Formats: sequence, structure tokens, C-alpha cells
Amino acid sequence: MNSIREKAIKLNKCIVLPEGTEDRTLKAADFILKEKLARIILLGNKTEIEKKASDFGLQYISNARLIDPVNNPEKERYAQMLFEIRKSKGLSFEEAMTLVEDPLYLATLLIKSGEADGEVAGAMNATGNVLRPAFQVIKTLPGISVVSGAFLMIFKDNPYVPENILVFADCAVHPDPTAAELAEIAVSTAETARAIAGIEPRVAMLSFSTKGSAKHVLCDKVIEATRIAREKAPWLQIDGEMQADAAIVEAVGIQKAPASQIAGKANVLVFPSLESGNIAYKLVQRLAGAEAIGPVLQGMAAPINDLSRGCSVSDIVNLVAITANQCGEK
Repeated sequence: MNSIREKAIKLNKCIVLPEGTEDRTLKAADFILKEKLARIILLGNKTEIEKKASDFGLQYISNARLIDPVNNPEKERYAQMLFEIRKSKGLSFEEAMTLVEDPLYLATLLIKSGEADGEVAGAMNATGNVLRPAFQVIKTLPGISVVSGAFLMIFKDNPYVPENILVFADCAVHPDPTAAELAEIAVSTAETARAIAGIEPRVAMLSFSTKGSAKHVLCDKVIEATRIAREKAPWLQIDGEMQADAAIVEAVGIQKAPASQIAGKANVLVFPSLESGNIAYKLVQRLAGAEAIGPVLQGMAAPINDLSRGCSVSDIVNLVAITANQCGEK
């Protein structure tokens, strides 16, 4: 996180926090502004934000840009922007005028207009509420149809993780990706590893089979996803299908996949389903004592990240720094 924060300071990106009146968000924003991790836009009632900042003894909130979505003098401009984006879907201008009072919609429009580089939300909103405006306004990257969630798994003195970090995906969003979608997740996760973790990605496409040791349609999906990912990103170091031990344990990798350049050396693990990915990261977090940072949402045309509603101030600070790093990669 130290290196991620240092890079964020250099990038000086602008991150919008739509939950501007939420206590943890305000405290995180104050720390972010103090450390100059990012420029901040806070959305919410200005009087409430300023009163809470005073009550909490926050000294740097005055450096943030405050926008009240309800009493916004530029409401009509943002409504017109949203209307143009969504009129083909049947949205009326009157409906757009109402939606821009929603901080989650206004946040995406600030990104669309170039006033902000990324967004962090979710401390008081469900994931679906955070993502819905993002899908409608920001949409996905060209060539990417699926959004996924990666976790940075940070280890200390683990013999199987020489770089002290692995990147897991998808652990948060898409329950049962097709082969083509799994390939997109692999490419997106490799970019996350490079942009945020600062590592050269070596991607293992995980299964319960290694190079044909088992025959099943579930293995076939991973084999096909590996083929598609190689076509989409021929520069990418990627191999599969592969069992987890073959991916990260060199002795096992040599034995099970001697011709593979990835086996035993993988630092990016792509799971065949959300079920397996979510279970894996939580087991590794609890039983191996790894620090899990995320989920980092991948595949959006601009960085938009979703917090857990049980997040801490530190979680928000870290995710803002990560989002700033994603902005830099874009």
C-alpha cells in the first residue's frame, strides 16, 4: 500500500465520493486531502458536511470541492447530459432532472464530463446501486463486456509467494462466466496486476485439471478461455487449465506441466467461477493470514470501485489510492 499511495500522490487524480455526508467517508477524505493522495469531490448537503467536519475536528475538508446534488446550480446541465446518454432507452428529460439529484448518478456524470477521474462508493449503498449508474453512464471498456472484481492478496514471508502478492479474480461480481467472459476477466486482471500491484502478470487459468489430467465440460471452458485470452492479448503470459498447486508451487508445476512457462510461477490466479474465487480469497485471508485488498472493479471505462458497507476509514483511504492508480493506467 505504501507504493500504491506514493504513486497516487504523483498522479494527483480527482476522485468523487458520492457519500459525502457519511462519517467514515468524511474522515477518509480529510486524511486523503492531508496526505495529498488525490483531489476530492464530496457530494451531499454542504451545511451537513461542514457541520460534521467541524464536529470531528477535520482540518482539510475545506480543500475538497463540495457539490449538493439537490441544490446544484448546474443541475440542468448534468440532466441534459444524462438525457442525451439515456434517451434511446426511453429516459425523459424530467426523469433525468430527478436522477441527477442522486449522488451516485451525479458522480458518474462528473466522470463523464471530465471533472473527476474516478469514483469510490458503497459505504452506505449496496453494490447494485453503485454499479447501476456506472453501467448506464460510464459503461465498459471497448472489447470488454463483463465487469469483474479482483482482490490483491498480500502475504508476508510465504515461500510460495516470492513477490508477496497474488491477484485473485473474479471474487466479487460475475457468478458463472462463459469461456469468452472468463478470457476478458483474465485480460482485465492482468492489467490490474500491472497497474496497481506493480507486478508483471503471469496468469494461471485455474481448474481441477492440469493440462488434460481430467476430462469435463468445466475444464473445457477454462481451456477455451485460455485460448481466447491469448488471441485477445498475445503479449500476455498466460496458461491453463491448471490446478492451484501446479500454478504456485514450482515442484508441482514442473511435475504436472513441465512445458509451461507459468506453472509454479503464477502471480495472477483466475478462478473459473465467482463461487470458487470468493471461497478461495476468504479462506486464504482467514487461514493464511493474507491481507485482502478489494474488490477492485475491472472492465469499466473509468475506475469506479465499490466498498463494503462494513468498511473502515482505512479501507476507504486505500481504495481511493487504488482507484487513483487505475486512473493513471487509463
